[in-house]
Amino acid sequence: MTTPDASVRAVPAGRSYRLALVGGGPRATYALERLSATIGRLGPGQKLQVRVFERTGEFGAGQAHSPAQARTSYLNRIGSQVSFAADGTVTGAGPLRPEAERPTLHEWCRRRFEATGDPDFDLAPEDWPKRYVHGLALRDMFDTFSADLRRHPGAELHLHQAEVVDVESSDDALTVVTADGERHPADEVLLLTGHSYHDPERNPAGRRLARSAAAGGARYIPHPYPMDRQLGPDRCGPEAVVGCAGMGLTAIDTILHLTEGRGGRFDAAPGNGLVYRRGGAEPAGIVAFSGSGLFTFARPDNHKPSDGSGDHQGTFLTHEAVRQLRVNVGSPYPGARDERQPQLDFEKDVLPLVVLEMAHLHYVTLFGPGVAMFLTQRVMPDYLAFLSGALASGAARDCLLVPLDRAVDQVTDVLDSVLRGVHTVAEVQPSVSWPVRDALLHWTRVVFGSRAEQEVRRCVDRAQPPKLALDGLTSPVALETAVTANRFSWDDAVSPVRPQSCPEQFRRMVREFMERDQRWADQGNRLNPHKAASDGVWRDLRAVISYAVDDAGLTAASQRTFLNRYVRHHNRLANGAAPEIMAKITALIDCGLLDVGAGPEARVRPDEPTGRVVVDGPHTGFVRPVDVLVDARMHAFDPRADVLPLYRNLLASGMVRLWRNASADGEDFVPGGLDLSPEFHPVRGDGSIESRITVLGVPTEGARSFLLSALRPNADHYVMRDTLTWLNGFWETVETTAR
Repeated sequence: MTTPDASVRAVPAGRSYRLALVGGGPRATYALERLSATIGRLGPGQKLQVRVFERTGEFGAGQAHSPAQARTSYLNRIGSQVSFAADGTVTGAGPLRPEAERPTLHEWCRRRFEATGDPDFDLAPEDWPKRYVHGLALRDMFDTFSADLRRHPGAELHLHQAEVVDVESSDDALTVVTADGERHPADEVLLLTGHSYHDPERNPAGRRLARSAAAGGARYIPHPYPMDRQLGPDRCGPEAVVGCAGMGLTAIDTILHLTEGRGGRFDAAPGNGLVYRRGGAEPAGIVAFSGSGLFTFARPDNHKPSDGSGDHQGTFLTHEAVRQLRVNVGSPYPGARDERQPQLDFEKDVLPLVVLEMAHLHYVTLFGPGVAMFLTQRVMPDYLAFLSGALASGAARDCLLVPLDRAVDQVTDVLDSVLRGVHTVAEVQPSVSWPVRDALLHWTRVVFGSRAEQEVRRCVDRAQPPKLALDGLTSPVALETAVTANRFSWDDAVSPVRPQSCPEQFRRMVREFMERDQRWADQGNRLNPHKAASDGVWRDLRAVISYAVDDAGLTAASQRTFLNRYVRHHNRLANGAAPEIMAKITALIDCGLLDVGAGPEARVRPDEPTGRVVVDGPHTGFVRPVDVLVDARMHAFDPRADVLPLYRNLLASGMVRLWRNASADGEDFVPGGLDLSPEFHPVRGDGSIESRITVLGVPTEGARSFLLSALRPNADHYVMRDTLTWLNGFWETVETTAR
């Protein structure tokens, strides 16, 4: 149970209302944008004092987007999909800046390129900026918004390069305590701390890595950022073999910093791809390993409008479908708060819809929009039965694919007969409800390209077998060439490389998949069936998945499974690096510097015969000693394990408590995020609401999911909506104190 906060923020006449922002990174930039745009709400005679605390001194950017970071790290979003200010799509945003004063990152880069000629700013809307460029833009926009705020005669802004270690509470004020012993009174605190990492001794996985490294005499690096300090030549020299625990975006940053960042370069390879030229200062080798043994997949080229108007709209995976499942098959949430939603099991209730949506989009992309209604109608009876509970949920993950596969069989049988000249389009069209000619031409364009489509069109128009135009052709985008092939498989989507019995075979299979995956990515997220399915469901419909998962939408056991398994699937399928970045990783494998032979479920252990620490691949038989072990994984927020003391201290004092998911079966799950009110105020240890503190961003993980995101323009983006939740409460309080 929670109880309302009874605290009253009375401000003595003539004294400023004191606001403290703890964390000066991107979310502070967004908060200052809205605060400065609405500062006109400060009444006559009122004063506002704002203090921003940023431990790195990188105001606007924070450490993660620091302008001083390695030039080899890239943002994993295109420039036209990053912004810094509220726009007209944000509900209730209030007064907006003129359009010229709220550029996208791409527009900011164009202006900077015109002023400087620096090629790092010479970006097209669909290009992937370097992360330091985003940091420069954030710093510039932060400075702009700060200057706007300071122009108001009643407002003052102070910036503090200091680490906040605690926020203390009394009846009349809060006190922000910094590591250097300074104490700053505040009437309100906005926590915008962003991502940190775990203290190895407070995290079981980190503790195992650290102790294995110590036992084998290897250097252990618990976090690779900032890379110029953590991964310098004095720690990862050219004689060292570096073990890289993790194969996601942080690992890619690490690998490129240790290679390209050490003076190596990537040149165009003859024909296709890249070749890596060693600079001489790289480590002797890099061993990358993870639970899957695979790097994140290449993010497809974006062919959808940047304003979100071309995003996939769910056919089966919808908010309404989730609501029906809760009513018909959900488990009641226990406890006195009976307004809580019934809980679902992700694997039994939601995953079948995810798989169906991916498969349906896969085939519509492969055969064209003309087949969409036919496929939908064939699936609909089983789909409606599933939502009602009449078709037992959880009978099988692929239970809804059976009627879809039958329908696809009918499509491919008809197209195959036309391709082989057994029937003409005119002969088969009366027997089916979908446009045969359009589907055939669309399939040809997707698999073989537009030139082949023109040849097939001529064959169809002359009543000749279209197969004559396709004989001997290969697919330039690495799709299978038979019309009956390219079938959707969830298992292949998430595990495209099976475990192999030796390192050499696994390396070869990984290399082949990465080449194929990059060609799929180059085809884009609207034309390649594999990438369209992943991007359209795990990115465009992420809000629906969040709707099913968030706020204890899943049982405790199911939420644990979702975070441990399916968030990782999401990261690989839809949150990867750009194709050009993955081409660099492929080139490093080709030159032998980067070793991916460990395979799935690899572990680190001390090797008693040699006295060293080794990476051990249980499936492939891989064993290789390493001299340096880098934990290159992104750590989930958990104040109990955090390397920084702020949230541990808040937890210890009872100012905050952890969010808990309780299920009817008696199981609890505490993922690590804070327990917050709908207005993002922390729930204290005694169950009361601390309305003087607001928490946005990463610490709200637990009850919410998929929160690592820069502000997106023209999308009514949740990052700005969360900011407005704070802002509206802030102004209501300030205006109340003036009465």
